[in-house]
Amino acid sequence: MLALQSGGDLVLSTTNFPQDSANYAYWSTKTDIGFQVIFNQSGLIYLASRNGSVLNPISRHAVSIQDFYQRATLEYNVVLRHYVYPKSTSSSAGRWSTSTFVPPNICTSIWEDLGGGACGFNSFCRLGDEGPICKCPKGYNSIDPNDALRGCKQNFVPQSCDQASPETDLFDFQEMQNTNFPRGDYEHFQGVTEDWCRQNCLDDCFCAVAIFSVEGNCFKKRLPFSNGMMDSSLSGKTLIKFGKDNSTSKSAGCANTKKKDNSTLILVGSVLLSSSGVLNFLLPVIIYLVVSRVYSRNAKVNQSHPVISGMNLKCFTYEEIKKATNEFKEELGRGASATVFKGVLVSDNGKCVAVKSLDTEVRENDLEFKAEVSAIGRTNHRNLVQLLGFCNEGQHRILVYEFMSNGSLASFVFGDPVPHWYQRRQIALGIARGLLYLHEECSSQIVHCDIKPQNILLDDYFTARISDFGLAKLLRMDQTRTMTAIRGTKGYVAPEWFRSLPITVKVDVYSYGILLLEIIFCRKHFQAVAEDEDQMILADWAYDCYKQKKLHRLFKNDDEAINDINKMEKYVMIAIWCIQEDPSLRPTMKKVTLMLEGTVEVSAPPDPSSFISSIL
Repeated sequence: MLALQSGGDLVLSTTNFPQDSANYAYWSTKTDIGFQVIFNQSGLIYLASRNGSVLNPISRHAVSIQDFYQRATLEYNVVLRHYVYPKSTSSSAGRWSTSTFVPPNICTSIWEDLGGGACGFNSFCRLGDEGPICKCPKGYNSIDPNDALRGCKQNFVPQSCDQASPETDLFDFQEMQNTNFPRGDYEHFQGVTEDWCRQNCLDDCFCAVAIFSVEGNCFKKRLPFSNGMMDSSLSGKTLIKFGKDNSTSKSAGCANTKKKDNSTLILVGSVLLSSSGVLNFLLPVIIYLVVSRVYSRNAKVNQSHPVISGMNLKCFTYEEIKKATNEFKEELGRGASATVFKGVLVSDNGKCVAVKSLDTEVRENDLEFKAEVSAIGRTNHRNLVQLLGFCNEGQHRILVYEFMSNGSLASFVFGDPVPHWYQRRQIALGIARGLLYLHEECSSQIVHCDIKPQNILLDDYFTARISDFGLAKLLRMDQTRTMTAIRGTKGYVAPEWFRSLPITVKVDVYSYGILLLEIIFCRKHFQAVAEDEDQMILADWAYDCYKQKKLHRLFKNDDEAINDINKMEKYVMIAIWCIQEDPSLRPTMKKVTLMLEGTVEVSAPPDPSSFISSIL
């Protein structure tokens, strides 16, 4: 947007980009007495004061109106460009050409906190003769080949976060001079060497980019990295991590038996060929039997353990799963279509795992299995449960996750004693960040579709981890909504499921709003209350108490939260925004996260409507 502000400053700014973000001014005339923007017949564009004097020339090149047509365009790449075109057909330059443009270098002008910069996430921008040129670093491809401003995505398998197998040998760095990615650092070290900075990023599975300055500063950035720019004025060295050609190494894990069998065949054949003439008679028969056995076994291996390409996952046999779970002895939980058992991987130094076995009676378990593997197998975030591997052998569909020692959020929030208010706030923020990652930071947008306390697990440090992607819906980057059958759990399901409306990421926002209310008040969304029927549905009761300024009625034996009533009220307001009946009124998870962090102010929410109670 190009706007002359009421204070007299002429400003170029983004508007609500990224979604719902505050405007970001990336160029201005820096004056407080501007009155009018003038594009005169001589081809000059300038900011004038009330008395008509020139304050700031925008286009400095005057041309004859008799000889040229002129136009000024605020372009898609957010550059304001002044063009001229010769009127004379005899001119050899019969085309629109640039007279001048602002800002002088868009690549180094846009570097806001939330956006992807001039060229989008995971890319970098350099200035060319005709404007910004967007490029992807090594190991990344354009999200949309026809639109370079959309940014880039990884084309390699992400690094494993398993400390026992960090896979550092599978990754390297692209070195780039005069390049920077401002903002978004999650760690900063001083007084270190370049080798130390490089190794530290290599050992960190979350590190995607390391910036090393000559002063000994090391800045680490995770995906998606933003504000990429290349310019001769920039110093320091940028190290962008990429995967070496390891696509085949992941698919070889389930084929070791095949290689061993082939080696055995060669060995047996060699021995037979060197034996006496008596064995030569039996040689064709023996070779036939050995070859038949090898090919039969290989066919079973390939059928039992189909490898999903592009996944950094281990392929387990069913016998390995039985051994790890002591024949499925210790049950952790049971759902509508799966049972979860505790297991121990002897081959991985006794690492505890959670083994989720999908019921064979469920007709759609194969679809659910593929959905869960596809959804979570490509993710890597501290607020998501990490999928370690799977078994797809015969009728067995099994998923192996890292073990979460503190169980589910349901048992934590709804139990006694009431968890600390600060701890509950951190859990709410962690869940929001996990959903933000699924909605906006994955190469494929993921709608979880079943956010509820039972699907939020807590690790050793009570960090919230989103789990159970069995109902997840994947959306392409250019697809923002889909039509699908009702998914989810009663009480957490957004109204649009029941109206056959297109499903978007806003269904997760609704479920998160209900979950946030449960976290705030440590009670279930629907709870029979003998003394007062109005208190049965938490969302309705919470809104009524909020409007009447009586939120303290929702607390029982929680003095810590009551003493922080202002912040608690803000969280209630955020939850009410999330459960709006109209999906367009719900904030994005990015805005929810910013509101929880205190970066964005929370306005008074409207009545979420009585429709909420009618769907229970």
